[in-house]
Amino acid sequence: MTTAAVGSPRTYQVRTYGCQMNVHDSERISGLLEQAGYVRAPEADDHPDVVVFNTCAVRENADNRLYGNLGHLRPVKSRNPGMQIAVGGCLAQKDRGDIVRRAPWVDVVFGTHNIGSLPVLLERARHNAAAEVEILESLDVFPSTLPTRRESTYAGWVSISVGCNNTCTFCIVPSLRGREKDRRPGDILAEVRTLVDSGVLEVTLLGQNVNSYGAEFGDRLAFGKLLRACGDVDGLERVRFTSPHPKDFTDDVIAAMAETPNVCHSLHMPLQSGSDDVLRAMRRSYRAERYLGIIEKVRAAMPDAAITTDIIVGFPGETEADFQRTLDVVRESRFASAFTFQYSKRPGTPAATMDGQLPKEVVQERYQRLIACVEEITWAENRKLVGETVEVLVAVGEGRKDERTGRMSGRARDGRLVHFATGAPEPTGSQGVTGAAGDAGSPAGRIRPGDIVHTTITYAAPHHLNADGAPVAHRRTRAGDAFEAGLAPRTPGVLLGLPTVGAPAASPAPTSGCAAH
Repeated sequence: MTTAAVGSPRTYQVRTYGCQMNVHDSERISGLLEQAGYVRAPEADDHPDVVVFNTCAVRENADNRLYGNLGHLRPVKSRNPGMQIAVGGCLAQKDRGDIVRRAPWVDVVFGTHNIGSLPVLLERARHNAAAEVEILESLDVFPSTLPTRRESTYAGWVSISVGCNNTCTFCIVPSLRGREKDRRPGDILAEVRTLVDSGVLEVTLLGQNVNSYGAEFGDRLAFGKLLRACGDVDGLERVRFTSPHPKDFTDDVIAAMAETPNVCHSLHMPLQSGSDDVLRAMRRSYRAERYLGIIEKVRAAMPDAAITTDIIVGFPGETEADFQRTLDVVRESRFASAFTFQYSKRPGTPAATMDGQLPKEVVQERYQRLIACVEEITWAENRKLVGETVEVLVAVGEGRKDERTGRMSGRARDGRLVHFATGAPEPTGSQGVTGAAGDAGSPAGRIRPGDIVHTTITYAAPHHLNADGAPVAHRRTRAGDAFEAGLAPRTPGVLLGLPTVGAPAASPAPTSGCAAH
C-alpha cells in the first residue's frame, strides 16, 4: 500500500537542520528525488510519501531534536503505511544503524558521503520491506556532480570543497565529513556561470575551510585566484564565501577581496575564543594577536568591511580570566554580528573527555554576558549607518514581520539585514531603474525578491537595519523575473542508474560542462 494514488508521482519533503553545507546538500537531495520522479509536497502536507531529515551533529541537542521529530512521525506513518522516512547528514553518519534501532519505523539511513544513493535506497527499502542503512567511510562522488533543485532565483551556494583537515578538539565535523577534497577551479567557475545564466546575482563559495582551498592540488594561493576569477563572470554582482580559518587566511585573499569589485566586503572569521590558553586547548593554531592582526589588515584594505564571527563560551578549563580575554577581543574587533554558542560536549571529540568541564550555570551566566557585550557593539556599529544609502538585494523570508509592517527585506552588500519600505522610488536616470513615475505596486514598478533597491537607513537595531522612506532607486533584474515566474534554477548533474518513480519531470538542458570531473 502507498500513500500516493495509483499512477501519480510520489511526494517528498526535506527537513534541514544545521549549517550552510546542510542547506546546500538538501538542494541536492531535492534535485535527486525530482530527477527520480518525485514531486515536492506542499509545506502544509502532513503526510507526504517520503520525508527526509538532513541532520546536523554539531550541537548536543541535535540528537534530541531528531528523535523527537521521528517520534512525532510514528503515528502518521502508522496511518499511512506507504510513507517512507529517511535520515541523512552528519547525525546519520555518526549514529548509523543506531537510528533504526532507536526508531524502527525509519526506512533509510544514508551518510554524508553517499547522498546520491538516496533514490536507490528508498526503492530498495520499498521492494524489500526492510530498512536500508548505507554509510560510506569516504566520499563516493563529489556532491556537485549531483542534480540540484536550487531554492533561490537570486542567490546560490557553490561548493568549492568538502571535508576538513583541521583537528579542533571540540568539533566532530572532520570525522563525519572526511578529509578535505577540492574541486578544480574550472568546474567551480562553470557552475557559477550556469547559475548566472539562470539569473542568479549572488554566489556564496562554500567549504568547511575555504581558504585552505587548493591544498589538495598544490596551490596555496588558489582561493585568492578563484575570487579574482569570479570577478570576470559577466552578470555576477555579488560574491561571498564561508567559512575561512584564521590560520590559513593570507594577504593575497585580502587583496583579492579589496580589488575584485563583485566580491562583497563581508567576512565571516571564526574566533571561538580570545584566550590563547583556550585556543591552544581547542587546537586552533592561531592566537588572539594573530586574529586581531587579520582584522586590522582587512579594515585597512576595506574600511567598510563587516566582520562576523563564531564564539564558544564554557570550553573545558575556561577560567573567568580566559572569558574576559574573549570579551576584550570582541570589543577590539567591533563585529557586525556574532554566532554565539555554549560549549556542547560531543562524544568522540577530544574535548568531551577533557578535565575542567564547567557547570551549566557558569556557562549560561558567561553566555548571557557575551550576548550583552556583542549586542552593545553590533548596535553601535549599525547606528553608524543611519542616514547612509545602501544597496539591497531583495530576499524572501528574511523579515518575519514584513507582512504586518508593509516592508520587504534583503541583504546589503556587507551582509547586514535591511527591512525597507516599498513606496515608489525617487527619479533616477539609470537605465532599468524605476523612477518616481513608476508605481511600486504596479507590474512595471513592483519590487520583487531578486530585484535591487537602493534605500536610506533610518533606524538601527542590534541585528538589523530599517529604511522607512521610499527607496531611492529600484532595478528590476532577471532574478526578479525568474522569481515572479516561479523559475528557480536547477543545476544538472551526473545521474547514472538511479530508479525513477512515476513520470519523471523533464530535465533542463545543461548550459555548460559544470559537472565534468
